[in-house]
This record gives sequence, structure tokens and C-alpha cells, in this order.
Amino acid sequence: MYQIIRQILRTGIKTEAPPQPEDALRNEVQQISAQILHHVGRALAIRHVDAGSCNGCELEIHCLNNAYYNIERLGIHFVASPRHADMLLVTGPVSRHMEIALKRTYDATPDPKLVVALGDCGCDGGIFGESYASCGKIANVIPVDVIVPGCPPTPTAILQGILTAVSSCKTPQVLTSGLHNSKPSGSS
Repeated sequence: MYQIIRQILRTGIKTEAPPQPEDALRNEVQQISAQILHHVGRALAIRHVDAGSCNGCELEIHCLNNAYYNIERLGIHFVASPRHADMLLVTGPVSRHMEIALKRTYDATPDPKLVVALGDCGCDGGIFGESYASCGKIANVIPVDVIVPGCPPTPTAILQGILTAVSSCKTPQVLTSGLHNSKPSGSS
């Protein structure tokens, strides 16, 4: 133990200084956040649906939440319920077993909703295509706004697809309360 401490003291710190944040990147982050706020009215809530993928796309989606990409700083976060979501991020060819669940998830998402199809399987059925076990591409089951090809698509491509869907949103969704589809008092 003494030898290790002595060697550490003798050697000193051998790491390089962390990179300093660039002003251009900070400005771009602020512009993206402002764009999301303008089109959605608050932070963008995404519900991810795996409709039968090989989990390659899911690994890239998880990368969006790591410290390198950190989409939370842009005002984008993932939610557990489609009732709280503004966007559905769907991966994989739609298996016959997930067809009804995907339709129910789409129906449970409040309007205006956006749908982004991820990966080659989500865009055109990929290597699975349409068969007795697969409905093929996501657009065969629910309407899709943006497709992001790739097997799997890079986190940058996924982020670009999300931002494309947000910027193509026709009507800004501005909320007066904290809930989607809030009913006026007195209605049931």
C-alpha cells in the first residue's frame, strides 16, 4: 500500500484537462431548446415502443441519454406512458403480436402526436419484410411522420429525426395546464 501511494505522489497527475465547452455548441443547444419550446410549448415527451426489433436501435436510443449526447439538456425526455407523450419513437418490424398493442399505444397518445419510425426494419420491414409473423414496416399499422433509416441508425441520426419531426409539426401544442387533454370542469 505504501509503495502505491509513494508512486502516485512521485508520478503526479497524468491526465489532460477536460475540454472546455464551445460557445457555438452552447448557442446551438439554446436554439434547439427554443425550437422545441416553440413547437411543443414545453419539454418534448417521447414514448419508445419496441414493436419487435433486435434491440440494435434500442442501444442507440440509450446512447442519447448518456453524458455525451445528453438530450435532457435539449428539453427532450422519455416517458413511461403514451398518455404523457408527444411523440412515439417506434423500432423494429411490427410483429403480429405487437400490432394491436402498437395501435392502442398510438390511440392513447394525445393529439397532436408525432411518430418516428427508427431503423431499416421500422422504415421498410428490413430483412424481415412482411410475413406470417411480421406486418412489415410501421407505416403498415400506424401513420408515420418521419423515418430514420439505418441498421441501427446512429444517435445523431435519431436526434436529427426527432428534431425533423418537431420542426414539421404543423400546429404548436401550447398547454395551459400541466396535463394533456385536460377536460373542463363539469365534464365527465
